[in-house]
Amino acid sequence: MPPTGLAGLFLAGSAVDAAEFGHLPDNITVLEGDSVTLRCRINEEVTHKAWLNRSNILFTGTDKWSLDKRVTLVNSNDSDFSVHIDKVQVSDEGPYTCTFQANNKPRIAHVYLIVQVPARIVNISTDVFVNEGENVNLFCLAVGRPEPTVTWKDQKYGLVSEGEFLDITEIKRQQAEDYECITHNGVAAPDRHKVKVTVNYPPTITDMKNLPAHLGKTAILRCEAMAVPPASFEWYHDDHRPVESDNTLRIKNEKTRSLLLFTNVTEKHFGNYTCFASNRLGASNASMLLFRPGAIQGRASGLRSGFSVWISLSAAVLLKV
Repeated sequence: MPPTGLAGLFLAGSAVDAAEFGHLPDNITVLEGDSVTLRCRINEEVTHKAWLNRSNILFTGTDKWSLDKRVTLVNSNDSDFSVHIDKVQVSDEGPYTCTFQANNKPRIAHVYLIVQVPARIVNISTDVFVNEGENVNLFCLAVGRPEPTVTWKDQKYGLVSEGEFLDITEIKRQQAEDYECITHNGVAAPDRHKVKVTVNYPPTITDMKNLPAHLGKTAILRCEAMAVPPASFEWYHDDHRPVESDNTLRIKNEKTRSLLLFTNVTEKHFGNYTCFASNRLGASNASMLLFRPGAIQGRASGLRSGFSVWISLSAAVLLKV
């Protein structure tokens, strides 16, 4: 049993059991930036009393020894000897001791102040632009007390990777997305930041079809190409002449496709058309026929990538990129 008259420690009016002689000190937990009052309750007449932080004297009676303006004496009477710390800092963490002399016997009580800091991301990768097949290394550095966990989350597929670093080997175009870093230590809501990863790749033509057309009618040839950065389009007709807009034909280029819009099909329009899509990483081409219904079609060219068709033409176009 503790000796009669042992001081009791309280936090902001809520009781914290006094530390008995020889026992470990009690803990008080407070958030960085908050305020805390350490109360030392006395139930007997005392002659001397003091508050200490580690070996540093804060107060002896009503005399202040601490130079910290945030530390003040709240009460100093026969029953309450309390100190207040405003805007608590991490450096305030540590043991505090209330000691006094009563009946020529020393009395002492301990408390350990724990300062918690919400998890916070302090450094993270900027948005990344890479070519398909390259490696990607993302980092996310966080601080907090207690030590926070750091998790990377794949926004598209919901995959999770633990730790500050996320390494993606030989990245594929399907992996281009936002990657979210989440840090948490149970003190406050998690801190979150996203890194956008853009994967560059050469064009791939995905939609080219032969098309029957009637004289005097309208027709549309479509060339769809997926690429990052977006592809530039050019059209060629039969003898490799570039297709140009006129009063019967218009070229309409959009982000991922190019359209040949025939407003009035004539004999000169029939034949083979080649769509050439390119960006700084490469090129792809594919051919299709615009033919009169009932006419015998030649073998469809289909889709061909790279520089397999018209090598001289491909080289000339790439020189423009």
